[in-house]
Amino acid sequence: MSTHLHHGSQGACCQGSSQVHDAAGSPQAGASPEACCGGAGAHAPGHVAEATVEAASPTAVGHSHGEAQSDASLEAIAATVNDPEIPVLSIKDLGILRGVRQEAGEVVVTITPTYSGCPAMDTIADDLRIAFQDAGYPGARIELTLSPAWTTDWMSEEGKAKLSEYGIAPPSPRREGDRLRLAMAVKCPRCHSLDTRELSRFGSTSCKALYQCNACLEPFDFFKAL
Repeated sequence: MSTHLHHGSQGACCQGSSQVHDAAGSPQAGASPEACCGGAGAHAPGHVAEATVEAASPTAVGHSHGEAQSDASLEAIAATVNDPEIPVLSIKDLGILRGVRQEAGEVVVTITPTYSGCPAMDTIADDLRIAFQDAGYPGARIELTLSPAWTTDWMSEEGKAKLSEYGIAPPSPRREGDRLRLAMAVKCPRCHSLDTRELSRFGSTSCKALYQCNACLEPFDFFKAL
């Protein structure tokens, strides 16, 4: 592909030359216009010169499909996908994004559901394919793994903060080796009171319980620790 470079008048072309003019404005000997503008092919005022510039080929811009990208850059693409049930959380915040890699030029994304049979996984898989398609990686393969099982300990601290701001009480941390879990007070995400009570073991989704704050009387979801 060629692009045209437009030059201005002869004076612009000769800008910076050592041409000397007499008082009448005519060029003196030894400083001819031809010498200024390159000989007999000198430009007349307003003449448009064409120059051919080799443009970068489309394959040189961005990445080619065969070019290996770092796992971190691929993970960043996957992290743009949000959980459809809790849209303030990305699948990375939630901890269900287990890895992204390339195999023979094909992007492979591994995800783990929060629980077996989670209905959001099909939507998440479709959203991942669209995200990679838009980023120039068509046909991304989505792998679902159930082992090891997902735990709320995989949720990021940033994700827990987003939950609280969204009005959902985040899960409490679990300690390695815990076999007996004691019921702990759940803090209201609105007024931060610990005077709360469970209304139902299941809330808007199976992974959440429905609570009510006795201080501000507002109901809220609690993301159960698993």
